[in-house]
Amino acid sequence: MGHSAESPHASIEPRPAIMAGASLLLVFGFVFFEFLRRQVEFAIEQPADWGHTLVIPAVGVWFVWRDRDALLAKPFRPTLWGLVPVLLGTGWYMLCVFGPAPLFHHNLQGLGAAMVLGGLTLGLFGWRAMGWLLFPLLYVVVFSQTISEKLLNVVTFRLQDWAAVGADIVFNVSGIECDREGNVLWIVSGLERKALNIAEACSGMRMLVAFLALGTAIAYTSTRSHWKRFVLILMGVPVALGVNILRVVTLGVGSLYDVAFAQGDFHTFIGLVWLVPAFLVYLLLIWVLEKSFPDPELAEGTA
Repeated sequence: MGHSAESPHASIEPRPAIMAGASLLLVFGFVFFEFLRRQVEFAIEQPADWGHTLVIPAVGVWFVWRDRDALLAKPFRPTLWGLVPVLLGTGWYMLCVFGPAPLFHHNLQGLGAAMVLGGLTLGLFGWRAMGWLLFPLLYVVVFSQTISEKLLNVVTFRLQDWAAVGADIVFNVSGIECDREGNVLWIVSGLERKALNIAEACSGMRMLVAFLALGTAIAYTSTRSHWKRFVLILMGVPVALGVNILRVVTLGVGSLYDVAFAQGDFHTFIGLVWLVPAFLVYLLLIWVLEKSFPDPELAEGTA
């Protein structure tokens, strides 16, 4: 019933559909050029925080390429239903650009751009293809955007608390005397008390976003089971938060020898280093989940 706008006789072969899609993508880039330019600018100016957003579109394209055989198995059937999100998204984007000041916000504008991109995809390729293209589209529009500072500040404050509490526990359990005052850790070394301030950079917000992007990609490619994908994506959150606590502990231990270890380039370097064990822990969780609940088709193939 919902597909009634899709003509049973209207179909388009993959090659001309892809060429038409490339043309529409150029038009999309022209219309939303200012929004896209700002996103690239944010990523270039703050590579440690948002550099990963430049890679996300390529990952989305790889998702589509990975499922190309299923996607191209039948001709595409365009549908007029795609006009609905195109019109709604265009209207919303124009309202955010020319409307009231509170709506002039790049994440709100991104919502409009995402609706238009989804509508163009649905309209040109049809409902069947959208079943394969929806996840890559969502992945790109969610993780290729930078998050506004206003939203970051709300979430970051809570993450700072968790990082401080977790690091305080790890220090004291490991035998290093530590006192916590809010988001400041006082590490006792001999007769000295050295302060380690859990500032915004230590909150792990950027690490969480980047790791969720990585974890979502791995979850999507490691299993066909929707519920396992959902569980794997959720597990990325505690892994990222736990590793961030260990990152804070590493900076604290380093600051006992040299205060500069908790600042500047070394601070950023430690964050990148800790992504490696986080990734390995995540792979271990995937392995445990797959061993505990193997995909039915895999189980049948090994029977």
